Amino acid sequence: MDPVIVVGAGPVGLSMSLALAGQGVPCVVLDEGPGKDEARTARTVVLHSDTAAMVQRLGCTTLRYESAYFAAWRTMRRGREHRRITFEDRPAPLHLPQHALTRGLRDAAVVHPLIQLVTDSRLDSLEQDDHAVTVHTRGAETTWWRGSYLVGCDGARSTVRKLLGIRFPGRTAVERHAVAALRTELPWPGEALLHRGQAGGVGEVTARPLPDGVWRLDWLLPPRGELVTPDALVALIRDTLGLWCGGTTPPYDLLDTGVHTLHHRLARRWREGRAFLAGDAAHLLGALGTQGVEEGLRDAENLAWKLALAWHQGASEALLDSYEGERRRAVASRLRAADQAMPALRAGGGLRTYLPGAARSGELRITDGHLGRGPLGAEPTYAPPVAVREVPTDTEPGGPVANVPVTAPDGATVPLRDQLGRGRLLVVLVAPGTGVWDRRHWLGAGLMPRLAAAVSALPVRTDLLVADGYPGAPAHTVLLVRPDGHLAATFAGVRPAELYEAADAVRHGPPLAALSGVPAPAPTPTPAPVID
Repeated sequence: MDPVIVVGAGPVGLSMSLALAGQGVPCVVLDEGPGKDEARTARTVVLHSDTAAMVQRLGCTTLRYESAYFAAWRTMRRGREHRRITFEDRPAPLHLPQHALTRGLRDAAVVHPLIQLVTDSRLDSLEQDDHAVTVHTRGAETTWWRGSYLVGCDGARSTVRKLLGIRFPGRTAVERHAVAALRTELPWPGEALLHRGQAGGVGEVTARPLPDGVWRLDWLLPPRGELVTPDALVALIRDTLGLWCGGTTPPYDLLDTGVHTLHHRLARRWREGRAFLAGDAAHLLGALGTQGVEEGLRDAENLAWKLALAWHQGASEALLDSYEGERRRAVASRLRAADQAMPALRAGGGLRTYLPGAARSGELRITDGHLGRGPLGAEPTYAPPVAVREVPTDTEPGGPVANVPVTAPDGATVPLRDQLGRGRLLVVLVAPGTGVWDRRHWLGAGLMPRLAAAVSALPVRTDLLVADGYPGAPAHTVLLVRPDGHLAATFAGVRPAELYEAADAVRHGPPLAALSGVPAPAPTPTPAPVID
């Protein structure tokens, strides 16, 4: 079968190819550029727990030494601290330069045997039929390429989107920010900061730490203000550092600067036949702390397991359509939340600024966007096709599962998220006490033999895991988890028929080949656990 063609070699395109290759799907990545990214310290990415775990699973090693976790998050107004949030009971956000993320993903892709990276290749033509997608490129590789599917990850000016004739409506210049990356000492080492009501004519500034004493500072600018000159930016830096450091500007080394304008746009369609859009090619957002790159990584995780299933076993049209249905709805919800909040948060005056608690409420909304909480930042929930919830847990069907320790088929105890990204469903049995017993004693006891037999009969490749506990779940609860970590169903004990029905619902029914009477490729059976 032909490989999947991925157009674009930024963080989203590289993540898409690595996610597919990790599930045994060969990919051709067409990169318009030379294969190297300019080092821009002022262009950074914030990753929350789900996307940071995904990037690590893909083999990106730069997270280990070129990123910084927030030790805490401070909110201030007119020089006074209002709130300080620590991360003892939750994962801290991760902050790193975007070029470092891209380089780490590219290094992983270069050595993967199922990924072919083609640089200096500009797409100029796209054709497709019921069986394949064919594209033509000019440049170092002026040739035709044939793929089973195509994913356009080629940015806001996406050639793929234009060739498919997909509209990209939205709002232009939602926000403008001046940005600077500098090395200096601030009073809050390693802690991120949101300061509103700052002096000097700028209403909002954020500071986020990077490794080696480097900080990224963002100043919210008037939407239609004058151009920011180098002298004006230096004045902003000096005024801000002086405000935070007792009136005296500390020594600093200015590394990088920029001005960026945020737009809100959402493609009308994310799928056209065998071609799909992801990342900035499908959506633009970023106001109020939302993270566009992170949403693109979530696109890749959602689409990759569905394309992998289609490539290996065949898939229903409903499963492939569910990518647009789930991800477009999630991003649209983010954009809607930002659009609803911005009039109050960016009004700059009026009666609403005198209402009790108005400033605090605004800071909390922006904080949610930065910290991955609430409608502006929380991990998305996808409505399952069949919501089976025999046992209530702290996770609603369709929500992201808790990252509890689980025992894998090889006997290793690992975080649940480490088992994602393999294109397999996960069945998790909640069995208190298994963590203190030798594995050979419980593999053949209790519910395990019946559950192992039920799992081996499922229509999709599935791994059977055991957890000592799960938030809100009683003993003998069985969880069915999608390959991207979203809860599909919960059962009270072993129910083979209902488990099969739920697994079939996750794949949105059998492939079209099976419906038409043509046998689809058989799934690779999952071996039953072996008693040591």
